[in-house]
Amino acid sequence: MSVDGEAAPPPPLVHRDWFFPSAAPFLHTGPSSSSSSSKPPNPRRPPLFPSTRRTPKPYLGQSRLPMTTRSFPSSSGSSSAPSSSSSSPLQSFVARGDSRYAGIRRKVCFDAPRTKDAARTEGRKAAPGLRTAAITDSGAGSPSGRIKSRWSLSVFVAVVITILSSLIRKNFLLYNEVLLLQDQLSILDSRVRACGVSAPLVLANITSEESDKILSRSLKSSALFASVAILSIPFIAFKYIDYVSKLRRSTDSEAVSLSKQLAYRVDVFLSVYPYAKPLVLLLATLLLIGLGGLSLYGVTDDTLADCLWLSWTYVADSGNHANSIGFGPKLVSLSISFGGMLIFAMMLGLVSDAISEKFDSLRKGRSEVIEENHTLILGWSDKLGSLLNQLAIANKSLGGGTVVVMAERDKEEMELDIAKMEFDFKGTSVICRSGSPLILADLKKVSVSKARAVVVLAEDGNADQSDARALRTVLSLTGVKEGLRGHIVVELSDLDNEVLVKLVGGDLVETVVAHDVIGRLMIQCARQPGLAQIWEDILGFENCEFYIKRWPQLDGMQFEDVLISFPDAIPCGIKMASCGGKIILNPDDSYILQEGDEVLVIAEDDDTYTPAELPMVQRGYLPKDFIVPKSPERILFCGWRRDIEDMIMVLDAFLAPGSELWMFNDVPENEREKKLIDGGLDFNRLENISLVNREGNAVIRRHLESLPLESFDSILILADESVEDSAIQADSRSLATLLLIRDIQAKRLPYKEAIVSQVSRGSFSHGTWIGDMQQASNKSVIISEILDPRTKNLLSVSKISDYVLSNELVSMALAMVAEDRQINDVLEELFAEEGNEMQIRSADLYVREEEEMNFFEIILRARQRKEIVIGYRLANSERAIINPPDKNVRHQWSAEDVFVVIAEKE
Repeated sequence: MSVDGEAAPPPPLVHRDWFFPSAAPFLHTGPSSSSSSSKPPNPRRPPLFPSTRRTPKPYLGQSRLPMTTRSFPSSSGSSSAPSSSSSSPLQSFVARGDSRYAGIRRKVCFDAPRTKDAARTEGRKAAPGLRTAAITDSGAGSPSGRIKSRWSLSVFVAVVITILSSLIRKNFLLYNEVLLLQDQLSILDSRVRACGVSAPLVLANITSEESDKILSRSLKSSALFASVAILSIPFIAFKYIDYVSKLRRSTDSEAVSLSKQLAYRVDVFLSVYPYAKPLVLLLATLLLIGLGGLSLYGVTDDTLADCLWLSWTYVADSGNHANSIGFGPKLVSLSISFGGMLIFAMMLGLVSDAISEKFDSLRKGRSEVIEENHTLILGWSDKLGSLLNQLAIANKSLGGGTVVVMAERDKEEMELDIAKMEFDFKGTSVICRSGSPLILADLKKVSVSKARAVVVLAEDGNADQSDARALRTVLSLTGVKEGLRGHIVVELSDLDNEVLVKLVGGDLVETVVAHDVIGRLMIQCARQPGLAQIWEDILGFENCEFYIKRWPQLDGMQFEDVLISFPDAIPCGIKMASCGGKIILNPDDSYILQEGDEVLVIAEDDDTYTPAELPMVQRGYLPKDFIVPKSPERILFCGWRRDIEDMIMVLDAFLAPGSELWMFNDVPENEREKKLIDGGLDFNRLENISLVNREGNAVIRRHLESLPLESFDSILILADESVEDSAIQADSRSLATLLLIRDIQAKRLPYKEAIVSQVSRGSFSHGTWIGDMQQASNKSVIISEILDPRTKNLLSVSKISDYVLSNELVSMALAMVAEDRQINDVLEELFAEEGNEMQIRSADLYVREEEEMNFFEIILRARQRKEIVIGYRLANSERAIINPPDKNVRHQWSAEDVFVVIAEKE
């Protein structure tokens, strides 16, 4: 090649790129490039690039866009230049998008020059491809960027650790050198002393003091550096966790970040372990005191122990840092005081939360009950008030007791409802707790294993659901690991579920079927008016009730003598030890008490009676024989009860043949037979009664007027099945039916009969509606099933119905069985169709007109019919007296008086 540009021909078209091989095979396809490449190589000139192909090297800055190729005019002709220039830009940009040309920055081609407009045009055409390539390169290069970033972080951490270790190593090396110099000085000092020169000793002392100062300064510097390093560790750790979380989020969008996992673990640790928060606070306090002490040791001249104590004073009292002198001590003390304020704020928050949580648990009833021999009530219903009242009366003789109520209600609400109950607890304390009887932990919270009795109340509402819940509660109670000290009293709503509950509970369970008990009481009271008041006196603890106790001094005595051995009680039966503890009501007079037998009595309280010497009693003879009246009766049922088929079977056993049972309700007549059969009634087994169906609404007067109300011997107003879930609604319906029936009966009575009745009673003036209804009540007995005690007062004042108070009577029975489970056998026999029952007898069956006799003589005279007289009601009295006092006092009896006896059913 000639150096002279004027004499030499124009040089061939050559691409001058000093870094990468020519891109002509890919970028240029014109004849100029081919002609230049076809020239033989100059042997004297080495080639610009090696003939072997080099592997492309990745470049970190892949996202930078390649420069546009600038061409210069070629000397080979003007015709080939345009075609080359028109095709080469696009091809060059496509080629440079390849990974093999990722490192290309600029391509210089000495072709024909281009104008600025042409360059702009080519740039616009190539721009979309460039952007796509840049984005692709950037996405493809991200893993390598992450790897290098991790490596850079690792290198940084390694460098920091190396620097720290080197500094510590230098510190220890300096310390070792100081020790070595001290040893050498001591050797030299000993030599000087051997020569008799004392001047170097002073120098040695000075050197020793300086070395100690140097050592102390190095230790203080190390302590300060260590405290700073320890403080920086959490920041580095958090930074690293955040960085790793970002890397995981960029690689996998569904992966949980490390920071979230760490936060979750901390949350679990603080929530699962109860002492986690105080422990963390204690560690933070110790760490602050330790770091503060090291920092103070590094900036002050005090010892490490003094610095640690000073750090504690700064943490305990933030105002102590005001006495610090110097920038370093002030900065460190201010930092410690600020940390101490934070720690004490957290401590105050923890203490406040703990106190609030404790008071909240006490307020909501989550604390444990530490009691023994208490009565536990599980559940909440309308019967709870009467049950608490009866238990309070029963515990009065003991100076009061403890009753624990656990229900799925708020403790404050339960306490507020109990406070509204209008009766005196007589020293009995009632403790409420919130919880579920189905959870063993809640049962353990109320000391269920130490209770002397557990009462399971039936829920208000559906009978099957209530009994199912009672069954699950019994299962939970039988699953208590510690066992039960007392027995379980379960209130059921349906008689069909009693067998299943007893099967699950075994000997621990005593059941009281509320619906069945009330139904049987209604039938007994309908046949014998006034029996409801007697049952209230016997079932309740206010007057007299059943007690069972053993008296060894009575062993060997006949039951006839036992009857008159108690001045303050009336024996009713014997619990025979020879029969496995079976209770026999009204045994034979000739039965002799054996060892282990117990006596069942009716007394005011368990400590108010004791046997005495046998009194002198004249037996006498009965004035006349008693003939059981057996005449057909007509009875009306108003309403449809859930267990009405059981009541029909009981009535069929009691009534005489030819009796009629009228059923008046709003159930369609074509559906009644099917419902009765589904309930278990067999029409072929009805021997004494015939069913008469009438359809209508018991609260509509014209429907009631279609019935012969004046011809019925007894009318039973039932709590209708459709409204039995609401006590107030059921009682309102029963009360409205009662008033309508009494008004219709009063208007149908003859006028003369009404005058005689009003004159004899003398309570109300002629024409008053209550007087008319009282006159009508003398002709027929109406028994109303009342659920709410507040309705009782209305009927008691008006005296127009012999009522049965369902909730109160069931509560009395539950309380009596809870106090003594043996009484349940007595009640079951008195309520059953067979065996013994309570009856009201006329006085002329036992005494003659104006005959004077004491109560013991009447008891012995009634034994001739195998009856036990337990009380009486005088003609001018409204209430019967059960277990009368002064049984030896003689009294003149009237034929209008009546006696209450326990006798076998006819």
